[in-house]
Amino acid sequence: MIIKHRFMTNLPKIGILFSIILALTACSHDHNIPSPHTHNGSTHTHTHSGSSSDTFTKAQINVSQFNRNAMVEEPEIVSCTLENGQQAECAKLVVKYLPDDIEIGPFCPETLSDEGGIWNWDGDKAGLYRVDESFLRMLAEQGYVFYDEDGKVHITDSATTRPEYDHSCINVSTDEAVVITVLIPTQPVMAKKAHNLGVVSKVGISLSGVPIFSDAPSVQHTGHMPALDTCSGHIDPGGWYHYHGTASDIDTVYDHEHVNADCYLSQNSSGLFGYAFDGFGIYGSKDENGQVPTDLDACHGHVGYVPGKSEKVYHYHASEDFPNLPECLSGMVAKNNFSTTAKAGVGATGSGRNEPPGGDQGNRAPDGKQGTPPGFDEAAETLGISTDELFQAMQNAGGPRADLTEVAQALGISEAELKAALPERPKRR
Repeated sequence: MIIKHRFMTNLPKIGILFSIILALTACSHDHNIPSPHTHNGSTHTHTHSGSSSDTFTKAQINVSQFNRNAMVEEPEIVSCTLENGQQAECAKLVVKYLPDDIEIGPFCPETLSDEGGIWNWDGDKAGLYRVDESFLRMLAEQGYVFYDEDGKVHITDSATTRPEYDHSCINVSTDEAVVITVLIPTQPVMAKKAHNLGVVSKVGISLSGVPIFSDAPSVQHTGHMPALDTCSGHIDPGGWYHYHGTASDIDTVYDHEHVNADCYLSQNSSGLFGYAFDGFGIYGSKDENGQVPTDLDACHGHVGYVPGKSEKVYHYHASEDFPNLPECLSGMVAKNNFSTTAKAGVGATGSGRNEPPGGDQGNRAPDGKQGTPPGFDEAAETLGISTDELFQAMQNAGGPRADLTEVAQALGISEAELKAALPERPKRR
């Protein structure tokens, strides 16, 4: 089913198996990175000092760029405190559960004959897939059966009902009363060490007024699939819509990964998608010259020119792979930068809805037992620790892109021992 609102075309033109082995180098990085850039036909090199007074961290956010159809009240600049205790100013954005002019869905197909949204599978034959009969039958071959014998897909609104099956496609109902408050620093400040993003970590907010989060929970961990629509979004258990990808350049990913899908939003591979919670802009996969940047750091950011600005600034770029978001945040975020009036889910302040499937109710492996990413039990046994200890250490260090050095230190083992014990990352199709 598709929930329809008026089509939005006014985005500015300037604008679980963890993937363990993929993260052998951490998002943690030194910001003193020399990098060449081309602007107006000339190439020059700049060194990024990381100082909070660096001109490359000058104010970026412009509240007038945001979609007014998403706003509960007019954006304003307020006093805030950064995570290091520094006093700052932040743009305060108060947005609706869903902008009035955004179209969402479909997420889960009702039957094997229907076509749903997308899912980034991280098991055998890993890759980005359209949620359709072919994909669901592939999952069934791997022990994850999401449909009945008659081809009806198991669909659960986890906000109101616990899954009846070991494996359900999650399709959460909206809550129109939800209001979300976001704080974004107006003057970005580089952090000494980048902040790793784990599963469902806060990334930022799009110009359309939709919040942005990192990787959705793995089916291999929860047993269930909170399918995304073709703009890379879905409904939080609290009843509000959010993205897990750069929606304004998601078609680039589909082309790269050979997925038959498209997002209805206007696509702009060089345009501004939104702002990260550290105040830096998130742009499409190409620079202002229409080229894919080759000097990106571990967070997928660099210093360079962007459309509409005459001076170079630090900013992030989307990638051609999913999820096409920053892999970590280079700057400092504001304290208490995300809250909702929702009754469940991320940033919830109330109660009354179910939390996401997990624990004994939802965290199911193919054999019906509580699940952990494949190979974690064996790895934990080899390391002489519990599976929960290993899983939690991975989560704390960045989830799918965990810093293995940090994980090893937390567990009191060598990085070499950890790498040798961890399961091999599945090959993408």
